[in-house]
Amino acid sequence: MKKIVSLILFVVGFVANAQNELPKLPTEVSPLLIGEKIPSATLKATDGATIDLLKMLTSKKTILVFYRGGWCPYCNMHLAALNDSEKELLSLGYQIIAVSPDAPKKLMATAEKDKINYTLLSDSNGSFSKAVGIAYQAPENYKSTITAGSEGVNTTFLPVPSVFIVDKEGTIQFEYISPDFKHRISNELLIVAAKSLK
Repeated sequence: MKKIVSLILFVVGFVANAQNELPKLPTEVSPLLIGEKIPSATLKATDGATIDLLKMLTSKKTILVFYRGGWCPYCNMHLAALNDSEKELLSLGYQIIAVSPDAPKKLMATAEKDKINYTLLSDSNGSFSKAVGIAYQAPENYKSTITAGSEGVNTTFLPVPSVFIVDKEGTIQFEYISPDFKHRISNELLIVAAKSLK
């Protein structure tokens, strides 16, 4: 009987570890799909305040962006481009929320450097990126960078750069997932998608 119980515990533990293991490559992630709901999440704002993401999502339709961190030049270009289209997206009734593994202080530095007006949130422990299905194992050469960016919280993962358009019920209506971090959605395509869902 003890052997059977031990075997069951071993199998359950193995399955749990397999489910928690992050994909090794950005091309292996399994993001949530259009029609699925964004999971609940507690994130940190630039001032360190705790934010209930679902409460924010119910206030307005949302452009939800995941980026790698303020250390990534391609992410900074994308954040700046979003800044350029913010006025039009706001006029369409959207808010912009961008999430990264960076610690709140690092988010603040990014907001000041790139003159960002929209909301930046910290997911340093990766629980939200993992729940959305876009986290993968950070390559070894990124580990010191992501550790510094998250102030020691994140040593293991990177999010695949992604953009979701989410309605006020938290349902995904559009998504753009980019395993190649050098390629991001253009403002033109994002605005067309946002208008089509208005």
